[in-house]
Amino acid sequence: MSSPDEMKAVNALRFLSIDMIEKAKSGHPGLPIDAAPMAYVLWEKMMNFNPKDPKWLNRDRFVLSAGHGSALLYSLLHFNKFSVSMDDIKQFRQLGSMTPGHPEFGHTEGVDATTGPLAQGLGMAVGMAIAERHLANVYNRPDYNIIDHYTYALVGDGDLMEGLSHEALNIAGDKKLSKLIVLYDSNDISLDGPLSLSTEEDVAGRVKAAGWDYSYVKDGNDLDAIQSAIESAKRTDQPSFIEVKTVIGYGTPLAGTNKVHGAAMGPENVEKTRENYHWDLAPFEFSKDIYDMYDNFVNLKSVAYSDWKDLFNKYSYEYPAEAGQLRANTLDTSSIKTSYKPGDEIATRVASSELLQQVADKNPQFWGGAADLSSSNKTYLKDDGDFTDENPSGRNIFFGVREFGMGAAVNGINLHGGSRAFGSTFFVFSDYMKAAIRLAAIQHLPSIFIYSHDSLAVGEDGPTHEPIEQLVGLRAIPNVNVIRPADANETEAAWKVIGETTDKPNILVTSRQKLPVLKETLGAPVAKGGYILSDSTAATPDGILIASGSEVHLALEAQNKLSELNFDVRVVSMPCIELFNRQSQEYKDSVLPPDVEHRVAIEMGTSFVWSQFTGLKGAIIGVDRFGASGKGPKVVDSYGFNTENVVNTFKKLWDKF
Repeated sequence: MSSPDEMKAVNALRFLSIDMIEKAKSGHPGLPIDAAPMAYVLWEKMMNFNPKDPKWLNRDRFVLSAGHGSALLYSLLHFNKFSVSMDDIKQFRQLGSMTPGHPEFGHTEGVDATTGPLAQGLGMAVGMAIAERHLANVYNRPDYNIIDHYTYALVGDGDLMEGLSHEALNIAGDKKLSKLIVLYDSNDISLDGPLSLSTEEDVAGRVKAAGWDYSYVKDGNDLDAIQSAIESAKRTDQPSFIEVKTVIGYGTPLAGTNKVHGAAMGPENVEKTRENYHWDLAPFEFSKDIYDMYDNFVNLKSVAYSDWKDLFNKYSYEYPAEAGQLRANTLDTSSIKTSYKPGDEIATRVASSELLQQVADKNPQFWGGAADLSSSNKTYLKDDGDFTDENPSGRNIFFGVREFGMGAAVNGINLHGGSRAFGSTFFVFSDYMKAAIRLAAIQHLPSIFIYSHDSLAVGEDGPTHEPIEQLVGLRAIPNVNVIRPADANETEAAWKVIGETTDKPNILVTSRQKLPVLKETLGAPVAKGGYILSDSTAATPDGILIASGSEVHLALEAQNKLSELNFDVRVVSMPCIELFNRQSQEYKDSVLPPDVEHRVAIEMGTSFVWSQFTGLKGAIIGVDRFGASGKGPKVVDSYGFNTENVVNTFKKLWDKF
């Protein structure tokens, strides 16, 4: 049974959480109060970490998927000597504080993932466990077990109601991620009320069916039972799911109700809670014996850390190349080269595949997969094997038709560190992944998302498979590069940008249809986002044609036709609007001179994003209605993406202004 001293340490987590929420008059006290016992057991008795080296490669990872319970995580970080001071605690949920409303990776020391959007934490934890399994098999050597740790996640009822949880659970079960352990805070309450209002699901049946080991702890305050369940989970050859039955807001006057889920309890309820727990310490004050107990746990963990550091130093001496790969934060793309020449016709998905193989050859830490579309996306890494339970060294991950699950897992792999992962599917299905892309951007993760079948040219599959609004939707996400290359040369340059990126996700959008390889794109400066592809003969052009992707060659054809009509125009290729907008004003003005107002933008996607470049006197040839089913070239032509329409659109501008 639990000792009084241990329960005092558990209650310290509870009351520090209560205190910070009360001071902020905002937060979610229910989970921190009822989950404190399982968090205490996990962090103090099970997990390996070092607060002096919070990015230690071989630390156990912890993901608070139920991110609204952030007060509990900050309490754990404070008592375990991470850089979360009492002053930081008192600034909970305040502007600019180190303790924001939901945990933020890269902002608060010791936070392994940004969470809050429910189930994404679970999905990222799956990715972390995939990374651990793969890296251990690729990099460990006899007597050098340098990658050997667990990934833990704490989920709530809300996490398990999200559709992503089904995808994540099934990916983990299929890959038999035995070092992934999930604790389920099972309190039967969600924000609106009892869980019975919305679900009668057999959670145990579901996780078992997905290939998980399942166990049940009937009393969420039984520290010994929780510890025993985690120890048992470590002995299984499956991912483990531990349901811990709790009472939300345990020990408070609001216990067992949704009233304690998402709002401060108020002074009267807090006072009664202190009486119920016999807690006589003032808010934000904790006795020396509580701190001493936590300090002792931290000191005990330091032995494992020191031993690992010694081991890794020896490993680095004997295997310097492998150690360097584990430390790398960029990909070596300096010498990749497309074999396609001007005059060839090749789909950019095929050109990307050729380059992808070269990136993989030069970077053993590079890997990824597809949502059941690797043969269509052309993203299968040849001769590198499949990541399976029998072959964890394989570099091709089969995520199944689980786009959101894939996106979250790719983020988790990249959060883990030591490797760089990509995911791929059809561009139109990026809609299923947008929340994961957004979270990658918030976390400044260099996740790579590769999309093919990028336009109306998909053809016969029709409007459900022809992306229209996806380009503008993804461009609207801050801190993302959306790159749509015109041909094989721009695709090569795009991969070089991707390799050098360390602080944001890159989205590579490629064509299914063949596109001409252009002589004008040789050495394309894609890193600048937009550039002069073919200039006018005069110092000041009569106008500018701006295009991206498959429409760039159309702009060149229109330039030639306009020349025959005595219009001297410039063609600008704009493969990445985000990169272009980050350039100096001087550079942007050199590409798009302010005094040249006759501009036409051409792109097979929603049009309004281009108005920032065309201005009030320009025109946009875009797509502002859904696509149609038919032969690709005919669909494209019927929507006005032909030389005649571009020429006529420009002439009308000239006549009008």
